[in-house]
Amino acid sequence: MSKLEIKDLHATVTTDTGDSEILRGVSLTVESGTTSAIMGPNGSGKSTLAYVLAGHPKYTVTSGTVTLDGEDVLGMSVDERARAGLFLAMQYPVEIPGVSVSNFLRTSITALRGEAPKLRTWTKDMKEAMSDLQMDPAFASRNVNEGFSGGEKKRHEILQLGLMEPKIAILDETDSGLDVDALKVVSEGVNRFQQKTNAGVLLITHYTRILKYIKPDVVHVFVDGRIVETGGPELANSLEADGYERFSVAKA
Repeated sequence: MSKLEIKDLHATVTTDTGDSEILRGVSLTVESGTTSAIMGPNGSGKSTLAYVLAGHPKYTVTSGTVTLDGEDVLGMSVDERARAGLFLAMQYPVEIPGVSVSNFLRTSITALRGEAPKLRTWTKDMKEAMSDLQMDPAFASRNVNEGFSGGEKKRHEILQLGLMEPKIAILDETDSGLDVDALKVVSEGVNRFQQKTNAGVLLITHYTRILKYIKPDVVHVFVDGRIVETGGPELANSLEADGYERFSVAKA
C-alpha cells in the first residue's frame, strides 16, 4: 500500500510583475487502489498542483509538505520522484525529435528499475500494451509525439503509464481534446493499469465525461488555488448540473 499526502501546500510562480501565489494551502491524500478527482474552472491552479508534485522548476513551494510513503517528495529531484513511484501524464505532452517511442519507453523503464528489460520480453509487452490502446505498431518507431494527433499523444501517455507501473499516477486533463471513442480507450487503459497494479490515481479534469468511465472514490472542488469542497461521486454530478459559480460567489 502506498500513500501520497499533501498538507497545506503553498506555491508561487514568478511572472514579469513578481511572484504570484497559485496554490494557497492544498491538503489531500491519495492511497493505493483509490481514485481522487480534482475538478475546477480554468485558471484555478489544478495543473499547477500537478506540476509542483512532479517537480517543475517554474514553481516555488513556499510552505507545506508532500510525502510519498513517508518520504519527503519536495526534497527529491524530478527523476528521484519518478523512481519513487510518481507519474505525471501531461495535459500537453511534449515532442522529442530524434527519439523513437520504443527507445524512449525502454530507456525510461531502465532508469526506473535500474536495469534494462530483456529485449524479447520488452518487445512483446510493448506490442501487447499498444494493441490494448488500439495504437498502430508503427508508432513504436516514430519520434516521441512528433506529428501525433491530440488523441495519439494521450494514448502514448497511457502507454507509458501501463508499462512504467508507478505507485501514484497524476493525470492532468487526460480527457482534453479526445473524441468519444478515444476517451473510452484511454479510460479503459487507466482502469486496466489500476486493476493490475492497485495504484492510486489523482485525476484532474474540467468535465464529468471521463468520470463515466473512470469512477472516482472522492471528488475535490478546486477554486482559486485551494480545495473548497470534497464529496463523493455525486458531487461531480452537481458540478455538471450547476457549474462552479456558487463557489466563486461564496469566495467573493
